[in-house]
Amino acid sequence: MLKKLSYWFKVKRIGPDIPLTHILLHSKRLGRWLCHRKYAKFGKNSAMRPGSYAICCDHIAIGDEVVLRPGTMLFGSEHGDKSVNITIEDFVLIGSGVHIYTSNHEFNDPNLPIFFQGHKPVEPVVICSGVWIGANAIVLPGVTVGKNSVIAAGSVVTKDVPPYVVVAGQPAKIIKQLK
Repeated sequence: MLKKLSYWFKVKRIGPDIPLTHILLHSKRLGRWLCHRKYAKFGKNSAMRPGSYAICCDHIAIGDEVVLRPGTMLFGSEHGDKSVNITIEDFVLIGSGVHIYTSNHEFNDPNLPIFFQGHKPVEPVVICSGVWIGANAIVLPGVTVGKNSVIAAGSVVTKDVPPYVVVAGQPAKIIKQLK
């Protein structure tokens, strides 16, 4: 049991699959302590709610006043260089069930099971300040979402989003200018 507890504290991962981290998120104070310890950066008045996940936390930077709601999954990557590969700036609203990815599987060889083809290179994701990401949206590798933009619920963002727009759909397309 001591080995498990030690592992749960050392692993750069937070979520229900790491029980101790999940329990600590139920306390505001202990949850903040955990996030400050595990993330590359965890901003002022930010929070990670129970039921959310972060993989490779040490490659994820969270700004001020950001709340990671239940079901949110942040997939940082330890492959490639050791820098931050998910950046969420200040005052970002994130709905439940949002997924953010920085890498994907290779699938170039149709004769080889994808399982054996490895991963594509890591492509950082940047969510600029003031963005609102609706519930169950997916942001794929290499995307930058511009300042004060909105990603509609259920959208799949495959390309950069300019500032001050609303995008929706699968794949997400601009449906409205905000400025």
